[in-house]
Parts: sequence; structure tokens; C-alpha cells
Amino acid sequence: QVQLVESGGDSVQAGGSLRLSCAASGSSSSRTCMGWFRQAPGKEREGVAVIDRHTRTVYTESVKGRFTISLDNARDILYLQMNSLKPEDTAMYYCAAHHSCVLEPRYVPTFPYRGQGTQVTVSS
Repeated sequence: QVQLVESGGDSVQAGGSLRLSCAASGSSSSRTCMGWFRQAPGKEREGVAVIDRHTRTVYTESVKGRFTISLDNARDILYLQMNSLKPEDTAMYYCAAHHSCVLEPRYVPTFPYRGQGTQVTVSS
């Protein structure tokens, strides 16, 4: 089993920054691949970024150059640094984990383990 707990969500103005954290515990072999996805009201879930144990990363096009995913293996914490935030980034953000890895952000919403989410609101 894997437990994931997100934190760091907040309300910010456009152009601002936030860093989301996801504390992970449980089976490390079930967390070979980790990522972030988001869901805005009335919209489909969208994979944002994914990282594997070799720290290879892939981002969805809309966040490239603005968001950075990273993994602190020693502390079992997944991060998402979000810069130059836009109103369209407003969503509930979830971290997720999978025991196998396909480095495609679009698969992150299907990962079997996920947290409860943290809300990010960006005002114009």
C-alpha cells in the first residue's frame, strides 16, 4: 500500500509561484513512477508532470518552462514547483504513484495510488 498526502495549495495572483509537496509512505516498489495531475471544475483530469526513479521527467505542453517536478528520495517527498502561474492553472492538484512507469503525463490520472488533493487558485 501507498499513502500520499499533498500540501502547499493556496490562492495566488497571476504571475505568482507555489510549491506543492506530496509526502509518500508505504511500499517504495509501488512508487517507481510518480506524478501530478489536476482537475478543474467541470473539466477532465489532466496529467501535469511525471518523474521516475532515475529522475527523468516529462511535462504536459501547457506547463513546460513554468513547472518543475522533483523527487527527494531520501525524504520520500514529491514536489511541484509552479512559477508564472496563470488563471487557467486553477484546479485541485493530486499526486499519484504507480509501480511501473510510462513517462507520459496523460497516464498519471490513471495511476492506482493518489492523494486527497490540494487546491490551487490563481486570480487575474
